[in-house]
Amino acid sequence: MAERALRGARLGAQSFEDERGVEMAPRQEVEYALADGRTFTVTMSEEAEIPGEWEDPKSGQMGRLVGADASGNDKDEKPIRTHWDMLLERRSVDELEDLLSERLELLRGGEIGPPHLHRRSASKKKTA
Repeated sequence: MAERALRGARLGAQSFEDERGVEMAPRQEVEYALADGRTFTVTMSEEAEIPGEWEDPKSGQMGRLVGADASGNDKDEKPIRTHWDMLLERRSVDELEDLLSERLELLRGGEIGPPHLHRRSASKKKTA
């Protein structure tokens, strides 16, 4: 039985793959500066998009890319359109005021709105 025992290497500590003939991907060193003046470098692929900020692995502070413009690195982003902006694309302020007054009249008259509000008002009218 001892002859058939499996023999192995250390678990997870050693690789038997050979690196001969393997070409590593091209890399670049990117430098970031912290607010206190210290710098650190990050190794990235040549093809990677370089972010304008990176967290320092030692201190946890955010570093800014050295040698980049503050606005030139980021992509031009569209301004965020709010619900109000989209509404104003379809209707004028006067039209919106008219719609609001119509809907308020219907709500106050009990024609629209949550049913529990209408039941109370109907029971109050009967007792009065």
